[in-house]
Amino acid sequence: MGYIDLHVHSNKSDGTLSPAEVAAHAAKQGLSAIALTDHDSVAGIAEACAAAEDLTAGGIPLRIIPGVEISADYKNRDIHILGLFVDTKNTALLKALDGALYARDKRNEKMVKNLQDAGLDIHVKDLLFDTADTVITRAHFARHLLAKGYVKTWEEAFSRYLNSNTPYYVRREYMMPDTAIRLIRASGGIPVLAHPLLYHLDANGVRELVNKLKGEGLMGIETIYSKNTGTDEAFVRKLASQFDLLMTGGSDFHGANKPDIEIGVGRGNLRIPEEMLWELEKARG
Repeated sequence: MGYIDLHVHSNKSDGTLSPAEVAAHAAKQGLSAIALTDHDSVAGIAEACAAAEDLTAGGIPLRIIPGVEISADYKNRDIHILGLFVDTKNTALLKALDGALYARDKRNEKMVKNLQDAGLDIHVKDLLFDTADTVITRAHFARHLLAKGYVKTWEEAFSRYLNSNTPYYVRREYMMPDTAIRLIRASGGIPVLAHPLLYHLDANGVRELVNKLKGEGLMGIETIYSKNTGTDEAFVRKLASQFDLLMTGGSDFHGANKPDIEIGVGRGNLRIPEEMLWELEKARG
């Protein structure tokens, strides 16, 4: 039985490895398939697919599932909808992602200005880290603050400067969840609620969220996840059964930006069986 990872990031958003390097790393770890799911972007899919084709031709089979992770607004919370098997040339999807990136850019400019006003040496160009078409996220801010010595840890960067309760934070305009789900499905993809237990909702709040999204066309829920502890996975499996949702799993790999999370195994506590991919493919028809 092979193992897979359906939630992976490259330096086209807030990961540190290029899409080709992500593919090579996945193959080295013995995975049979990964989904590249960069934030609001499908810019790395072609490169990852080309690298996987080369690996497969060399006798190391690897499959790339084209994906995306779309940020959406739910009760003033930033929730994430994964799109798996999306058509990366779908015009409506690409237009919407361009709009999301524009909103990110405007937010980033305002946050940079806020930090500059506080006396920090920071410019938007500093956040690119030699990847011109990267999607700048707060992870890029944290990486720069660490490099400049303004903070000593990733956690300090967020608690002092980047979290929503700091005076420097700027909320951006988000897509609505039903829009994200509709776009993913219209592009031939499967919409999946990412890491449902990370949104600071109690059990009833999570059920309410899942019920709402199911009514809007949600097809799956991320069940196996790096940060699950205790009975978390059992709770999400119950939700999947209750709302008739497909189950997926992912590490949320970001390379050096999340050094405690390894592709395919997370914090060492997860294995995502290839059968999950087969079930997703059945659902696509």
